[in-house]
Amino acid sequence: MRGWEPRGTPASTIEITSTSVQCGDVIQVGGQPCRVTDLLQLPHGAKQLLFDSGELLTMHTRTRLVAVRVLRRR
Repeated sequence: MRGWEPRGTPASTIEITSTSVQCGDVIQVGGQPCRVTDLLQLPHGAKQLLFDSGELLTMHTRTRLVAVRVLRRR
């Protein structure tokens, strides 16, 4: 997913935690943007994030990351 851009759709940069992360959020990991495609709830409020590249990231309850979230129209 090189050079990902929201392409004309409104987007905002937000701080996310394990409770606020959503599918579709784009998180920069190791300098590469990664889109969250699936979430798995783990014990004690942690979540495992599956990215469209196939990589996994575990967010613990105190983890805070910056993400880009595309605003959805109603």
